[in-house]
Amino acid sequence: MSTLILDTTTKSIQVSMSGAAATTNPDFTAAWADNNSTNFIEGASDGTLSGTTDVSVVSAPAAGYRRIIKYITIENKDTAPVTITVKYDNNGTQRTIAKVTLNVGDTWTTDGTFDTFGALKQAIATLNLSTSVTGTLAVSNGGTGATTLTGLAKGNGTSAFTAATAGTDYVDPSVASTYTATQTFNGSSSVLGVVLNDVAEVTTVSAIAATGTINYDVTTQSVLYYTSNASANWTVNLRGSSGTSLNTLMSTGQTLTVVFMVTQGSTPYFNNVIQVDGTTITPRWQGGVAPTAGNASGIDIYSYTIIKTASATFTVLAAQVQFK
Repeated sequence: MSTLILDTTTKSIQVSMSGAAATTNPDFTAAWADNNSTNFIEGASDGTLSGTTDVSVVSAPAAGYRRIIKYITIENKDTAPVTITVKYDNNGTQRTIAKVTLNVGDTWTTDGTFDTFGALKQAIATLNLSTSVTGTLAVSNGGTGATTLTGLAKGNGTSAFTAATAGTDYVDPSVASTYTATQTFNGSSSVLGVVLNDVAEVTTVSAIAATGTINYDVTTQSVLYYTSNASANWTVNLRGSSGTSLNTLMSTGQTLTVVFMVTQGSTPYFNNVIQVDGTTITPRWQGGVAPTAGNASGIDIYSYTIIKTASATFTVLAAQVQFK
């Protein structure tokens, strides 16, 4: 317990509040012992505080006596927090012993502050950031590391925050966005997952003649257009990309469709072999019959609907349509 001693007739303990109580002033109690060379006298006091007015909680001792204060308690019985200042008064000169904000039911004592359950409260010091911190507060100290920010803030590890970019860091309906990861829109049993309007598919246009084995990378385009005349029958190998198989790219139960547009000269050719990830498969052709020739002096359009039914197992629905 902290010991307080009043050793002259001009010294006392005064307590005031920072403002008026909402409904009830705090209660106080105090106890002490007076002694001189021959006598030992115990005493006590109690009462209530009175707003911003100083209240003598422990008065000065009689001449020739030293007053040793055993304890002081102040309980907040108000309906709102109150701030009290306990002062050591020496003939009108006051020095603060404690300045404490008491929550409802808290009790300040010379041993510390206790809550309504009798537990000692241990406060962590607070810092006024507006007056006690100058310059830029670093990220490591809980700040942003930046002097100005406009819009949404973007963290960058231990480096300073930066302003997030619409269309790159977050979706802004008014700014074009590019997604490099798979986006899944589930919808529900009563709501469509996606409604599209004014949609364009990526088409790769190449001045190449169809011949040999043509690797169709579905991650590059939805439509592949060869504008030079085909020079021989060809094989189409459907895959994800040069480094990713279609088996890896797709999950069982997923379907995707791609289109291959082939320009034909006076001597036409056709797609006679279809592969998935380098393995030849037998597709199911529209109309039930596989094409045996191309169509001269036009564009033959092949569509491939690829359905993954199990691991490395695919059903391909193919069609050939002539355009003159």
